Order: sequence, then C-alpha cells, then structure tokens
Amino acid sequence: GVVEACLLHMLKRRAAGFLRTDKVAALFTKVGKTYAVAGDICKKVQELQQQVESRKNQPNGQEPLKRQGSTTSKTPVLTPQAIKHIWVRTALIEKVLDKIVQYIVDNCSKYYEKEALLADPVCGPILASLLVGPCALEYTKLKTADHYWTDPSADELVQRHRIHGVHGRQDSPSKRPALGIRKRHSSGSASEDRFAASAREYVESLHQNSRTHLLYGKNNVLVQPKDDLEAIPGYLSLHQSADSLTLKWTPNQLMNGTLGDSE
Repeated sequence: GVVEACLLHMLKRRAAGFLRTDKVAALFTKVGKTYAVAGDICKKVQELQQQVESRKNQPNGQEPLKRQGSTTSKTPVLTPQAIKHIWVRTALIEKVLDKIVQYIVDNCSKYYEKEALLADPVCGPILASLLVGPCALEYTKLKTADHYWTDPSADELVQRHRIHGVHGRQDSPSKRPALGIRKRHSSGSASEDRFAASAREYVESLHQNSRTHLLYGKNNVLVQPKDDLEAIPGYLSLHQSADSLTLKWTPNQLMNGTLGDSE
C-alpha cells in the first residue's frame, strides 16, 4: 500500500488513464508497453485476475483452481487484500518491483509531474533502492494473522541454535559452554530439561513474542558492575508486557553463546 501511494503521487492524468479507475493498473500497463519486465508482470496479473473471476463464477470454484495449481507451483490463493494490491504484490513476488520502479524513476518525465515523489532526484532513486531488499526475499509461506508469534525471527533462531548446539555437545573439548552451563545440570535429565526451557525462554524474551513486545534495543552499551572493574559491553533492551516495562542488559559474551575466560 505504501509503494502504491508513492507510485500514485502526482501521476499525470495521461499516464493514469482518463477512464480507468485503477490508476496503478494503468501505470503498469503503460510502462509495460516500453519495458519488457513490466510487460511480463501485466500478463501474470491478467492471468491471476482471470483465475479470480473464474473462481467467482464457479459454484465450487476451488476445484478448477486446484487443478490449475497442479500445473504450476506459483498459483496462490488470493485474499481480498492481495487482490487490492495485486500489481505491486505480483511484481514483488516475482522480484522485479525494484527494477520496474527504477525504470519509472529513470523515465519519470513521461509519467509524473515535476513535483512528484518519483520525479525527485533524491527520493525517487532512494525508493527504488529500498525495494531491492524486499525483492530479494522468497515469499514461499503465507502469513497467518498470528504470524508474529509463530514465526521466530532470524536472530532468535540463531540464538536458539547456539544455546542448544553447545548444550548438546558438552563432551567436546573444543567447544566452550554457553550461558553458564558448567554447573547447571549435573543432576540428570530433569535439570537438563529445566535448563533447556529456561534458555529458550531467555532467548525468546530478547525478541518480540506473545508475552512481551520489544520496544527498543541497542548493542555495545557499556555497563560498569563495580568501581574497580572495566566497563563491559552488552545488549540493552526495553520490553513491554501487559502490565509493566522491563529494562534488560545482557553481556555480549552471553549474547554470543560463550562465557570466555572471565568469571
């Protein structure tokens, strides 16, 4: 939606089409006449729209779509929100949205007024550059309404791997124990399970999850435990729960999964 707002800012009437209500569609169609990448997106969007229409017209519309989906792995089930932003969404999934926006920026005089965002010599190229990252991702999994709680972040997965990886290789002399494992679980499997649960809960608390919301985080914040000790760098984070705010600071050694030689 934000990308569409940028694309529609001060779009020329001739570029938007006099009679078309979908100005984004008109823009992509016009660009597609001179830019092959945008032309391919136009074809794909038209195919998707035809599938949506055929589903509406079928009494049991899902069966034809399933049979069509068996011939191609990229036939998605489109939600109303996806249909609303189908042009930008399709270009994003096909990893060409940044190229199309860059082409529009390079030829902005054809499509935009002089004061338009994409006609700006700084803002236009910045928008195209910002889209390079999202276009590099693989959109292979549909997000659910609770995906913030069900899909751990990359940082969280790395931290879990470090904790459980070192935890499972205690007998390896080349690996240093993590998060104070040395004396935590010598009594058997029950203590091991408790440690694994506490380590997992600790890592999850550093990230946004169902119980706490990470408001702010900053690395390499120096803390001096005592007057006669050097300041220690660590990760400072502010978390919000249902009824309180919590400020946490974790030494970098613990964040990295190693205690090092220090006590």
